[in-house]
Amino acid sequence: MGRGRVQLKRIENKINRQVTFSKRRSGLMKKAHEISVLCEAEVALIVYSTKGKLFDYASDSSMERILERYERYSTSDQQLLSTDLTSNGSWTHQHAKLQNRIEVLQRNQRNLMGEDLDPLSLRELQNLEHQLENALKHIRLKKNQLMNQSIAELHKKDKAMQEQNNLLGKKIKEREKALAEHGQLDHQSQDPSPPPTQTLEPIMRCVDINRDINQGEGSTDQSHPSTALPPWMLGGPTI
Repeated sequence: MGRGRVQLKRIENKINRQVTFSKRRSGLMKKAHEISVLCEAEVALIVYSTKGKLFDYASDSSMERILERYERYSTSDQQLLSTDLTSNGSWTHQHAKLQNRIEVLQRNQRNLMGEDLDPLSLRELQNLEHQLENALKHIRLKKNQLMNQSIAELHKKDKAMQEQNNLLGKKIKEREKALAEHGQLDHQSQDPSPPPTQTLEPIMRCVDINRDINQGEGSTDQSHPSTALPPWMLGGPTI
């Protein structure tokens, strides 16, 4: 059988009331600690017993800072409330909220820059470190993406330049080959080799010898046989 619902009213028995207070106070402290750990909330708990004894709990032992923050917000709320009651303070209310928001953002910015870290508790410093680590991860990831894109573009440009270089080299070789063939043809047309001619030196020598013999026929003895060359060697008609 389940427990029945407890009726909420003052416990008349003093001893039972003190035991219930002790148990419920411990459970309340436990719940405050759990919500601060699980939800990363700033929790401040103040409990006074019937005898005036103080029991308090603050996440990360920052009770003073939480109370200062509470007083600041409560003061601003009271000021905004009084302003709304006296006049049409909608703009003032918005201004105060924006001003508080600006202060929070400026304080967070200073914390991210490594400034004004003394008021922060251990848990807040851990949260700040976690935020910075996540920001560095995103920055490194974006940087690696940009570097990979730049490298890929450089590879494409290098490949295109190599292809263009190979094409230009091929065109240069074809041009040199064409110029070499054209130059060889021009050389052959300008310096043709002379056609082969017959050597006339032996024939002319025979003609000179025959002339000398004819001139000396008058002084030679007629009884000697003629030593003239045959007519075919002189180029005359054959008898």
